Amino acid sequence: SGINNKQLDTVIKEQVTNKSKIGTEHYIKSDYIDDAAKIIGKISGTPKVTVDVGGGAAKTVSSELLKKIGCDVNTINDDLVSSSRGPDPTTDQLEKLVSNTKDRDIGFAFDLDADRLVTVIDGEKKMPDVTLGLGIVKALELGYKNFVLSQDTSVSIERHIKQKGGTVFHSEVGEANVAEKMISTKSKAGGEGSSGGFILSDFNYCRDGILTSGLIASIMTKDSFREMLTLMENYHLIRDKIECDSKYHDELMKILYDKMKEKYANLQTLDGLKAIIDEDSWVLVRKSNTENIIRVSAESNSLEMVRNIHLEIKELVKQSYEKIK
Repeated sequence: SGINNKQLDTVIKEQVTNKSKIGTEHYIKSDYIDDAAKIIGKISGTPKVTVDVGGGAAKTVSSELLKKIGCDVNTINDDLVSSSRGPDPTTDQLEKLVSNTKDRDIGFAFDLDADRLVTVIDGEKKMPDVTLGLGIVKALELGYKNFVLSQDTSVSIERHIKQKGGTVFHSEVGEANVAEKMISTKSKAGGEGSSGGFILSDFNYCRDGILTSGLIASIMTKDSFREMLTLMENYHLIRDKIECDSKYHDELMKILYDKMKEKYANLQTLDGLKAIIDEDSWVLVRKSNTENIIRVSAESNSLEMVRNIHLEIKELVKQSYEKIK
């Protein structure tokens, strides 16, 4: 109050230039790249990788790690001021990355804080579950046996783990929920298919897209890499959302429970309502904790079946909502 623009400019300039106001600056050296490289190990060949940092925190670290483990790296969208795509690679079409990987082995796209990772393989953007699936392949190679998967993760990953003699535990959706379950079950790896998030507890207890990109690059020449991709391509997963005022969420879920219980013999309530239709098919209905929406996810190894399941449950949600609002 009572200060003119010239005086205000002087105050701001003093606060910006006088470092004593904010403390002493220190340069901190990180061992992240070296520690990640030790876990990833040596890789055969020289994979050609394009990294799309999306103008975020993966700007230098992701490319440096991949180069260190032996990849030929091309980086795009590394300008922190602008990017050709949106901040979330799970929803963006990643057109520039797709274009830039036509003559390369793989493309990696990160979100702004680099915990989410989406892959582009054979000129096609893969669903985020592929990130988790390929991370699991590497974890199995490292000798891990216990895994945690969130409730909305592709069943193909669980099938692969069990085929390899591993054990699967399920958690509620959410990074913190996965990590908590990993601790309680002494599981070394896990994650969320829907977010493209993979966690390796021997490195840290959070989704780490940068580490995961190196883990995936290290298995690209192995049969297990294509084996997992082929398995996952046999499944069809639909994720959708329906507008619904959050004040009706609880009432709506109670109605849906009664209706879905009548329809499906195996109805799980760990997180929302998940109906297991057969060993290859399921549908999950969850309320959002942050938005005025209800999430509906469905998967099957039959495209016709998953479409029918999705439409049927989506219509059930809409009809139930219309009755209570």
